[in-house]
Amino acid sequence: MPRPLCLFTGQWADLPLETLAAKAKAFGYDGLELACWGDHFEVQRALKEKDYCARKWQLLADHGVSSFAISNHLVGQAVCDNIDERHKAILPAHVWGDGDPEGVRKRAAKEMIDTGRAARKFFDAAPAHVKQVLARTGRTVVVGFTGSPIWHLAYSFPPNLPKQIERGFADFAKRWTAILDQYEKLDVSFALEVHPTEIAFDIPSTRRALEALGGHPRFGVNFDPSHFGYQGVDYVQFLREFGARIWNVHVKDVHWGSHGAAAGVFGGHTEFGSDGRYWDFRSPGRGRIDFESIVRQLNHLGYQGPLTVEWEDSGMDREFGARDAAAFVRRLDFPRSNVAFDSAFAD
Repeated sequence: MPRPLCLFTGQWADLPLETLAAKAKAFGYDGLELACWGDHFEVQRALKEKDYCARKWQLLADHGVSSFAISNHLVGQAVCDNIDERHKAILPAHVWGDGDPEGVRKRAAKEMIDTGRAARKFFDAAPAHVKQVLARTGRTVVVGFTGSPIWHLAYSFPPNLPKQIERGFADFAKRWTAILDQYEKLDVSFALEVHPTEIAFDIPSTRRALEALGGHPRFGVNFDPSHFGYQGVDYVQFLREFGARIWNVHVKDVHWGSHGAAAGVFGGHTEFGSDGRYWDFRSPGRGRIDFESIVRQLNHLGYQGPLTVEWEDSGMDREFGARDAAAFVRRLDFPRSNVAFDSAFAD
């Protein structure tokens, strides 16, 4: 059975969900990974309004699409971050509150627990065909970020002091273990999009995050290769090492380094899409990520969850890009053979 082809709605939150659902179906998608901003999936309304989840499912069904995961990157970012005025722009008002940093972090943690509760309620109300996919994967997944108290120490100068990094991972573990323990009770799992500015952004930092959590059974990975390529991280090796923890996959491309650059890997404080950057995100199939190797490794791992396009390309019209990306992933996804090609020669 082919993996569901989905579109992450985070970059489309300026559109009402009803409008986006119709467009996604026309673009060629099976489903939507619903972001917890805009009107796409509202955590507190899902918890407080008796018919909210049923109405969401009906809206999706009316447009011929489904959903297999929800995402709350923005609130998750605030759980561990060093909070400043930037966070006010991405957080719900009730999470930002008075802006006191520790208060923001605590309210963000509570909202992430509520996100797990809302996900449980939402997917309990899902139609049978969605539940079949979830049963195949064995998980109900909330995708998101963790934030990091030590991202500002990524470049070690002035040299990091002894125990600074260890204290950062310990702080992450304390805050997220409380959330993950609640997810355990809810039978919901959290998939971190391993990503710069998060506690885990490459292979060694992912190892340390898992170690800090004691291998918590509810902590896994949303695999997005675009965040590895320009760093020089072996994203296929990442799949090999953390394959049992790959609980969601984003299909996003990136281009880097084939021409001279004015702004290097750190970006030079330029905006995405600026001319002269060393790297920038691209529509799937139009960058340098080796998706063929990724799909073959996912097949080897037996991954049966959705392939979700996270469309980000500052140089391309997004509707053209979303349609183009859907066609690319359709061609890309293929099942693993269940026979050896040379079995005809066996005795």
